Amino acid sequence: MKTIDELLAEGVSGKRVFVRADLNVPLDGTAITDDGRIRAVQPTIAKLAEAGARVVVASHLGRPKGAPDPAYSLAPAAARLGELLGADVAFATDTVGASAKETVAALADGQVAVLENLRFNAGETSKDDAERGAFADRLAELADVYVGDGFGAVHRKHASVFDLPARLPHAAGFLIATEVGVLKKLTADVKRPYVVVLGGAKVSDKLAVIDQLLGKADRILIGGGMAYTFLKAKGYEVGISLLQEDQIPVVTEYMERAEKNGVELVLPVDILASSDFPDLKTKAPADFITVDADKIPADKEGLDIGPKTRELYESKIADAETVFWNGPVGVFEHPDYAGGTRAIARALLNCDGFTVVGGGDSAAAVRTLGFDENAFGHISTGGGASLEYLEGKSLPGLAALED
Repeated sequence: MKTIDELLAEGVSGKRVFVRADLNVPLDGTAITDDGRIRAVQPTIAKLAEAGARVVVASHLGRPKGAPDPAYSLAPAAARLGELLGADVAFATDTVGASAKETVAALADGQVAVLENLRFNAGETSKDDAERGAFADRLAELADVYVGDGFGAVHRKHASVFDLPARLPHAAGFLIATEVGVLKKLTADVKRPYVVVLGGAKVSDKLAVIDQLLGKADRILIGGGMAYTFLKAKGYEVGISLLQEDQIPVVTEYMERAEKNGVELVLPVDILASSDFPDLKTKAPADFITVDADKIPADKEGLDIGPKTRELYESKIADAETVFWNGPVGVFEHPDYAGGTRAIARALLNCDGFTVVGGGDSAAAVRTLGFDENAFGHISTGGGASLEYLEGKSLPGLAALED
């Protein structure tokens, strides 16, 4: 895989360099609520611009239906990128149409442009190779060189991620190089004890990675909505908590394998439970009780791990040499249910080992709760991509960058 340093050494001045970034930031209307992904790709874009490249940045945002939708415009992301670069950033109002062509043609050496949301064109995400390839052909007309730096999308077989690199000389940006280097530390020659914290809503989203980790991790700590399927599998009452009953047989088998393999599979011992889901907009005070994990009332829903579980999990992380955390362990968006997720973040900060926050909601939680990002070993920009890498899958966007 060619690095961006090698590409820069060859010279990019005057060349149109297409950077596939991940600017898929959360928006409240047109206001960006978390610019972490833009800041993550900014070094690659800045370095290319400094070297005299004509930088064409492209990304997706959200899940539009293959047609323009103002709610998913990348205009706010383009404006924020300009602020971070301290320079004007041009914005094309389409992906491969007249605006894109005119905007790219107008670039001078060292200038940057952002194309509109790639998913406004159905060819970007099409499962039809010919349709996807045709869109990649049109994107290729806008560039001389391709740099892949959208780690959050490398697990997608999309035109700009998989097909376009085959049509242009290509290299990996700084962000992808960093992400891959970190993931290798989680899969090869791992320093032990190796502790994994898994949260989030659905256990089905994490089954494949749990399957892999049962042969690699020393401890797996479970939280979030997915924990209630494990608790149910132990025969506990979980009330109206989030539950995937169809996954109970698999979860039961995983608990048996963990015991057989000598892996500590640690579940919550107490829970914050309520009969009302919290108001996440006004953040009105929540009405909850703290109960033992095997005594959740039938009319209540578990919404965070309790204080005993927080202490337990902190103790299980304390001596770790490697920690991977993916998924909040409670409804962190509400202050009354953010305590568990805050405790996990604090435990990672107090740990002397290598700590990785695995993207997605857990990365957003770290920033929302006011933690210093630089205090962690690494905060990933791609939760789904990280998980699939840990599952042992081949990621299309990384395979496409291999020479």
